[in-house]
Amino acid sequence: MPPRKLFQTISNSDDGVPGKRRLIAALVAVPGLMPAISHAQLSGAAAQPEPLDGAWSLRLAPQLEDHPLVAGQRPATFVLGDSTTGTADTDVAVKGAAELRQGVNVVKGDALHYDEDTDTADAYGHVVVSQSGTTFAGPEAHLKVEANEGFMPTPKYHFTMTGGSGSAERADLLDNERSVLTNGTYTACQCSSNPAWYIKGSEFDFDTGADEGVAHNSVLFFQNVPIFASPWFSFPLSGDRRSGVLPPTFSLSSTNGYDIAIPYYFNIAPNRDATITPELMSKRGLFTTANYRYLSANYSGTITGTFLPDDAITKTNRYALFIQHNQNFGDGFGGYIYYNKVSDNTYPEDLASPASQFMNGTQLLYQQEAGVTYNNGPWSVLARVQHWQTLEGSSPPYGREPELNVKYNQYNVEGFDYGAEADYSRFRITSSDMTEGDRVVFNPYLSYSLLGPGYFVTPKVQWHFAAYDLSNIGSGSPVGQPKNFTESVPTFSFDTGLVFDRTVHLFGQDYIQTLEPRLYYVYTPYRNQEFAPLFDTADSDFGLAEIFTPNTFVGDDRIADSNRITAAITTRFIDPATGDERARFVLAQQYYFQDQRVTLTPGETTAQATHSDLIAGASLKIGGGFASETAFQYNADNNDLTKASVGFGYSPGPNRVLNIAYRYTRANTTLDYTPINQIMISAQWPFSHRVFAVGTFNYDLVGHRIVNGLAGLQYDADCWVLGVGIQRYANGVNTTGGQNSSTRFMAQLTLKGLSNVDNGLVAAFKASVPGYTTLPAQPPPASRFTDYQ
Repeated sequence: MPPRKLFQTISNSDDGVPGKRRLIAALVAVPGLMPAISHAQLSGAAAQPEPLDGAWSLRLAPQLEDHPLVAGQRPATFVLGDSTTGTADTDVAVKGAAELRQGVNVVKGDALHYDEDTDTADAYGHVVVSQSGTTFAGPEAHLKVEANEGFMPTPKYHFTMTGGSGSAERADLLDNERSVLTNGTYTACQCSSNPAWYIKGSEFDFDTGADEGVAHNSVLFFQNVPIFASPWFSFPLSGDRRSGVLPPTFSLSSTNGYDIAIPYYFNIAPNRDATITPELMSKRGLFTTANYRYLSANYSGTITGTFLPDDAITKTNRYALFIQHNQNFGDGFGGYIYYNKVSDNTYPEDLASPASQFMNGTQLLYQQEAGVTYNNGPWSVLARVQHWQTLEGSSPPYGREPELNVKYNQYNVEGFDYGAEADYSRFRITSSDMTEGDRVVFNPYLSYSLLGPGYFVTPKVQWHFAAYDLSNIGSGSPVGQPKNFTESVPTFSFDTGLVFDRTVHLFGQDYIQTLEPRLYYVYTPYRNQEFAPLFDTADSDFGLAEIFTPNTFVGDDRIADSNRITAAITTRFIDPATGDERARFVLAQQYYFQDQRVTLTPGETTAQATHSDLIAGASLKIGGGFASETAFQYNADNNDLTKASVGFGYSPGPNRVLNIAYRYTRANTTLDYTPINQIMISAQWPFSHRVFAVGTFNYDLVGHRIVNGLAGLQYDADCWVLGVGIQRYANGVNTTGGQNSSTRFMAQLTLKGLSNVDNGLVAAFKASVPGYTTLPAQPPPASRFTDYQ
């Protein structure tokens, strides 16, 4: 049947069987329909029609599909109703449940007149117009059907594919994607009446193809209270990122007073964006942050800058610049730039993000580094220049200006592993009267592994060569410090272990239990290294990860003399069905055959016991969301607990987590003879299906003070989330050496479907509560076919 040839001269439909004619017309019309793509599409064999009988029988289609027209073909037009009159190939009038269908366009009403010559339709009474997933409902409509052009007075509208809706005095339809609404409203709340939030404006320009809405002379209402106004306001229709003004954020802190920030977002391209955020601080002035992000197949990075002119408190201009860039040049070559700089020593405690301070403490070192890398097979090369900006309250580290590091490693060559590391570094430091100079290091190694069912044996020999050329000798250097000297230190290690396993039945469950004894022996002869400056070297921590390494120092300026053996035994309980490790217990201890003589600085004591502290560790994953990690370091000779870390976590489901931890470190010289004795509790837990509590509490049992803490609530409604929190965090050291603390109150309103801007509240929740999960977003709108017109 050719397009638009359905109409004939028809008399009044009074034969008493309008339902039968409507059914016949609907059946005839079905092949011409073009429904839009469903959200959930099948693929493969599941998407193919299923024959009901023979080869020529009807076929059952598993889903609605698009059936595009052939190029140049026009869609057929179908008219249905209880009674129809008209003239063939000219016009038709329909009364009673009138419908007009043309492609994906549908017009419904109590009465309808369609002029075939001009392709115009006029509908009256309970009119519904559906165009490519957008539905308009009102008292009347006047349309050019194929062009998707026309107008409707006092319509209500709904974007099925995005969930947005609203009403207006008039809607002008420009095409199948664009529309203009006069004196209207818009909301993404998926409710039939009284939305929690909505935008009211003199004009709305909607473009569903570009996924963009623009409101003119608009006011944003929340619970019928105006909270934001703008002469021009751009927003995404689906919640995706789009250029425009973002909702403002508010906070109150003891450092800066009242803060109000109004971000503007630039959606430059799918892989590039920028945000400019003016923030008015009642105690300081206008603080502006600009952030630019970019991403491509070969490079990525961020550039962030801040500026506060004439701080009302310090009377100075304050700024910060943070650049991070990573580059892939191809063929194994890469590069990077990390540049971080702040204007003054108190910038971090005054203006840095409290969420980052809460998680990492006040930052006093800022890295400024650029490098080129090469990785290809066994080769790894790094060439870089590194510098540090050091603020008051921290000791400056050495920079590498420059460094060239080359590594070569081969594994399992006839059972042998071998390789070497060569490094040249020129060490410079910002402090005066400190040793500076060049260092060349060469560290080759060779090992051979014997592996078999249930055992391994790995002997290894390595050598440390270092040559120093000092350009300046600091006042704290040893007497007789030479400017040029070399070092040569060999090391031999022997690592072996066994693995036994058996099947056990515990608490009604079968497990595979392993028993894994391990011995690790290290021998390094003593070499006097007191003339070597400490460019990059410090004491290594003592734990399960460090006791199986040959050197008790980290860095290349000290190689500890050793004649010791480490004994450890581990047992694991493994679920045989899944391979999941449900429990692990470890005991380890080192035994010394002679005292270690090499120390970081001359004059340190080198006396040792015949054995190290005992290390015990355990991890459990019982099920039901319960897990624990425990570690102890115990000195049996003095009957002292040196270190302890006990942690328990319980997370039975999303948005439900409880963490309890205890940390203890005995007083020592590193801690200025002040022990660490802290208890930490953090949780995210629902009070109801809408109200969630979030909090953390870190209490110092020695100083009887709160190190940091946060308490907050989140209320999750259907289309909005309100979060509030009060946070106390350390932000620096005062002039007497004590810790400064600040308090901040935060409130954040998130309007689902409009934007999701974090003013630091959610970041603080994530940083303070391990396992915290963000509240779910608004559910995706139903498919167009769910309420198919």
